Amino acid sequence: MLVAILAASGALAAGGALETPNMLTGMGDVRLKGRLGECLDTMIARHVIGTDVDYVTAPFLEKTETKRWWQTEFWGKWMHAAMPYLAYTKSETLKASVERGIDRILSSQEKSGYIGNYPDELRCGEGWDVWGMKYTMMGLMHYYDGERGTGNGERALAAARRLCDYVIAELGPNGRRGRELWQTGNWSGFASSSILEPVMWLHRRTGDKKYLDFATYLVKGMTEPEGGPRLVDLALKGISVADRNGYGNKPETHGGYVMKHNRRKAYEMMSCYQGLLEYYEVTGRKDLLEAAVKTGEDIAKEEINLAGGCASSEIWFHGARKQHLPYIHLQETCVTTTWMRFCEKLLELTDDPKWADELEKTFCNVYLAAMKPDGSEFAAYTPLSGNRYHGHHHCYMHANCCSSNGPRGFLCYLKKFFRVKDDVPAFNFYSSALVEGRLSNGRKVAFDMYSLYPRENMVRIVSHTEGVGVLPLKVRIPAWSAKTVVKVAGKTLEGAKAGSYFTIRRDWQLGDVVEILFDMPVVAHVSNHHVAFTRGPVLLARDSRFDDGDMMEPFRRGLKDGQVLPSFAAVRTPGDEIWMAFTATLPIGSHTENPEARLPTTVSFCDYASAGNEWRRDNYYRTWFPIEYGPNE
Repeated sequence: MLVAILAASGALAAGGALETPNMLTGMGDVRLKGRLGECLDTMIARHVIGTDVDYVTAPFLEKTETKRWWQTEFWGKWMHAAMPYLAYTKSETLKASVERGIDRILSSQEKSGYIGNYPDELRCGEGWDVWGMKYTMMGLMHYYDGERGTGNGERALAAARRLCDYVIAELGPNGRRGRELWQTGNWSGFASSSILEPVMWLHRRTGDKKYLDFATYLVKGMTEPEGGPRLVDLALKGISVADRNGYGNKPETHGGYVMKHNRRKAYEMMSCYQGLLEYYEVTGRKDLLEAAVKTGEDIAKEEINLAGGCASSEIWFHGARKQHLPYIHLQETCVTTTWMRFCEKLLELTDDPKWADELEKTFCNVYLAAMKPDGSEFAAYTPLSGNRYHGHHHCYMHANCCSSNGPRGFLCYLKKFFRVKDDVPAFNFYSSALVEGRLSNGRKVAFDMYSLYPRENMVRIVSHTEGVGVLPLKVRIPAWSAKTVVKVAGKTLEGAKAGSYFTIRRDWQLGDVVEILFDMPVVAHVSNHHVAFTRGPVLLARDSRFDDGDMMEPFRRGLKDGQVLPSFAAVRTPGDEIWMAFTATLPIGSHTENPEARLPTTVSFCDYASAGNEWRRDNYYRTWFPIEYGPNE
C-alpha cells in the first residue's frame, strides 16, 4: 500500500529540487455557481472583505501582550484566505485591505526581525508567541506568492526571512533562549512545532539551505525526544490519536487539559502533520508520509462522525463511537478546517479518493453548518444536536480563532474541486461550476458542470475542450455510491466502482456530454441504541421549524445498521434557508399498547448544514435519536 502511495506522490529523494510552489496558482480555474457559489460569494463579501484589517493588525503595533494570548494569529489566518480569494474575485476593496495590512505588519517588525506583541521576557516561552509567528510567516508568504516579481512581494519575503532568522537565533540549535523549540508552548510542543509548515514554504521559495537545516532540526524535535510530540513512532506503532498521552512522560505531567505533555490536541497535532508532509515532499522521508497517512486513517476511523466533524473540547476522544452522546464543545471549527486541510494535502500526495470522500463529507455537513447563513462568521462549536450560536471572544478582542479560521476551509474544497495533474484532468467534487486547466503543452481544457448535487444525484458535464487529442478525464465515484451510472453521449460506460476514480478516455469535442447518476439512498446508522440517517454524503436532522412532534421520542426496535430506508422522500423545502428536505414514515413512539400509537409516524428531516441555521435559541435540531431497550438488554 505504501509503495503505491509513494509512487503516486512523486516525492523526490533527499537533496532533490522541486518546482517553487505558488499557493495562489489556479485560484481562477474553478468558478462555483448555484447554491455553493452563492454561499462562497457571500462568505467572501461579508467575512473576508468585511474584516477590519486595522483591528487584526493593531496588536502588532501596540505590543501590549502580558497574558500569553494569541492575538497575533488573526492577521495571518486572514491573509491565508484573503490572498487566494483576492485572486478569485479581483476585488479592489480586498486588495486595498491587504496592502494596508502588509504596510502595518512590516512597519511593526523590530531590528531583531521579530514580529509580534510579546515583551522580550515572555517571547518564545510558554505562551502562543511561536504560534503567532507561524501565522505571520504564512501571511507574508501568501502575499509574496501574489506579488512575485514586484518590490512589495520581495519586501514581504525579506520580512518572512528576517522573522524566521529571529526564531532560529532564539530557539534553533544553540539558540539564545536555551531551550528547544518543541519545549515551548503547551500540548507537548504541538503548537510551536507547527511552524515547520511555513519554514518549509520559505525554503521552497528561497532555496536557502539554512531553512531546510532548521526544518530538519524541527522534525528531530517533533519525532525523537521521549517526552516530545512523538508524531512518527507513535503513529507507526498504531497508537490511536486519542491514546498518545503518557508515552515517555512522567505520570504527573500528562494529565489534564492544557498540560505540557497532553498529546490529544486535535488542531495543533494536525497542523504539525501538515509541516511534516511539506518536509517529506522535499526530502522524500517515507516514514513521515506513512505516519501522516496512518494518523489520517486513524482519525477517519476513530474520531470522524457522520457529519465529518471531530473532537470534544478540541481534543481527540474516540469520538466516532460516542457521537450519539451529548459531549461538550463538539466539532470546533478550527479542528474542522484543519482536518479539511489535512485531507487536502493527503489527497494531493497520494491521489487516494478516500481523502476526497472525507473532505466532501466534512464540507457538506459540519463546515457549512458552522457558517452563518449570511457568511459573516463561523460558530466556534457545532453540536450534533442542539443549537447553532455565536463563538466566544478571545484574547480581549472581538475575534475568535474559529471564525478567523473558517474561510480557509472553503479553500480546500475549491482548490481540489477540479485539477489537472500529469496531464490528467480530474473532478473530485460536484456542483454547478465552470472549470478550466492547462496541459503541459499549454493547451487548455475546460468543462461546464451543472448539478444540484448533493441535493440531487445527477451531474451533467459539458465539454468546452477540443483540439487536444485523446485525453483521459477522471471523475470520483464516492465510496457510498454502490451503483453509479456514467454515460457519455447517452451511452452507458461500464466499470464505475465505489471508492475509486473512473476514467473516461476520448478525443473531446465541444459539446460532448457526460452524465453521472449516483446511488443515493437514505441509510440508517445504528449505534448503542441510537439511530441516525444519511443520504449520500449528507447527514440528516430533524429541526424544530418543522413542528412535527417530540424529537426525543424513541424509535422502536428493529432498525438495522446499514439498512436502506425507501420511505424517505425528497419534498419541497419550507423556505430558502433550508437546502434540502425530506419526509419519512418511521416506527417512532413507545406507547404501543395503544392502537393509534402502534402506527408509524411521519416526520420531516433536512440536511444537517441547514438544521438550526437561524442561530436562535428556539431553533433546535437533532441528528441521533434513541431506540428503546428490551427488558433483557
